[in-house]
Amino acid sequence: MSGSELKELVEVDGMMEAEIIKSKLESFQIPVLLTFESAGRIYGITLNGLGKVKVMVTATQWVAAKNVLSDRWPEAEKNPESPD
Repeated sequence: MSGSELKELVEVDGMMEAEIIKSKLESFQIPVLLTFESAGRIYGITLNGLGKVKVMVTATQWVAAKNVLSDRWPEAEKNPESPD
């Protein structure tokens, strides 16, 4: 994903759900980067956003990724901005 602008696709609570989303997107050949606060992962804290994980994809694949997730993760629909 180097050299490509990243866009947030969805933000979820916890690494487990984020890993499931990542696996699904990667099965469609869409590379994913997960961003999160390390303290939340180390200590299992979900207070004040520490358990939040952002699922990031390239801007060029944002629409395709949104379509892949639209049936199972309606949170992806909450981010209606275009990839531009």
